[in-house]
Amino acid sequence: MIVGADGLADGARQVPSPNWDERPGGAEISLLVLHSISLPPGDYGGDAIERLFTNRLAPEAHPYFREISALKLSSHFLVRRDGELVQFVPVAKRAWHAGESSWRGRSRCNDFSVGIELEGIDTATFEAAQYARLAALLRALGRRLPLRGIAAHSDIAPGRKTDPGGGFDWQRLLAALAAPR
Repeated sequence: MIVGADGLADGARQVPSPNWDERPGGAEISLLVLHSISLPPGDYGGDAIERLFTNRLAPEAHPYFREISALKLSSHFLVRRDGELVQFVPVAKRAWHAGESSWRGRSRCNDFSVGIELEGIDTATFEAAQYARLAALLRALGRRLPLRGIAAHSDIAPGRKTDPGGGFDWQRLLAALAAPR
């Protein structure tokens, strides 16, 4: 996998989101933030995540959607349960994924991070295909960006967020990153 100079990952299905803006001048993209999401919570495979990230989520489609349909947010990437990679925002742009956040004394993590959603919930495990695709994406991003950290959403927004949760296997991800390619 390659992330081009345009900030787009080859092999990712492109679903452009309007929920981004320019990063501050001189911002160095040094952090990856891992999230988890499924819509409705615990349901996998539908188009509701894409609809949320493109401001097209119908509030009447599910009771939970009434609470979130007006939100303006998006990650850069989504890794589906089957390993499919979807990209919403080029990595050079600031996606609106982290909200109020801080990492190692720096606030406003959206300014200097790439947000990656894993389709799942914070109380369940993730699929082998997701770890494989995530590792490939992280290697590609590492070749393009001066990355120095990977954090959970819960790490940058403690007390406010819990994802990707205890079901995310950090050791498995680190082993996949260390494995020969």
